[in-house]
Amino acid sequence: MSILVVGSVALDSIETPFGKREEILGGSATFFSISASFFDKVNIIATVGEDFPKKYLRLLKERRIGTGGIAVNRGKTFRWEGRYEHDMNVAHTLATHLNVFQDFAPKIPHSLRDSKILFLANIDPDLQDSVLRQVNRPKLIACDSMNHWITSKKRSLEKFLHKVDIFLLNDAEARQFSGEANLMKAAKAIVSKGPKSVVIKKGEHGVIYYSKSGHFVAPAYPLENVYDPTGAGDTFAGGVIGYLSKAGRINDTAIRKSMIYGSIMASFAVEDFSVNRLLGKKMSDINKRYSDFKKLTRF
Repeated sequence: MSILVVGSVALDSIETPFGKREEILGGSATFFSISASFFDKVNIIATVGEDFPKKYLRLLKERRIGTGGIAVNRGKTFRWEGRYEHDMNVAHTLATHLNVFQDFAPKIPHSLRDSKILFLANIDPDLQDSVLRQVNRPKLIACDSMNHWITSKKRSLEKFLHKVDIFLLNDAEARQFSGEANLMKAAKAIVSKGPKSVVIKKGEHGVIYYSKSGHFVAPAYPLENVYDPTGAGDTFAGGVIGYLSKAGRINDTAIRKSMIYGSIMASFAVEDFSVNRLLGKKMSDINKRYSDFKKLTRF
């Protein structure tokens, strides 16, 4: 099946205990699409400025990611600056410069309106709804969100979630959105608000999948070296949705496997800055970690 992702393509400046990088490739749609491209065809809808390095567009095209929906507009590209300390689960935002992303109003080309799978990254829920209305009955609708939208656009988000098959958010956002401290109670409360299922990302502590028909909990892939967790959640989502697209079916078995593939893709992403580690991987590397995962969780 074909995947359409709508989100950000950005330039990040990151500092962690293991190094510092400036103006590196980032953005939710970037991490998602590179991860999903290991499994199936992906097309991006995003906006960048005139200053966006052409080498990064070439990089995406080399991954056979459709870039025709990336609009190059007058102005500067969205930039994010962040710092991580020894608790790598917490990102400290130093600066956010929306630039051309501030006026992002996604327009889906007619050639992409029949995409079978739609992933809406953490943009304004009103924009997410606008995009969905431009796509012709996708088989799977998944979306992400963030604390900013939960605070400022909660009513719009709740209204939109009734149209969503899989809602992804991290543990802090799940607690904020639901008002529940316990994550299983939070998952149940979120599903009661409309989405068919929810995926709660817990970073190095794994993931919870919850729906009315079944639940699944998986650990994260154990790592000794984590250099940059930026984009790990979007990379996870790319692995989940990419696998489901490749599988061509959405049932309990496929969803459980997709969570594992999502965790594996995220485990690669955090081992280097930006998307560098992902770019050096092959499907055989992914399958090796899948085998390791089965051994680690067998009892």
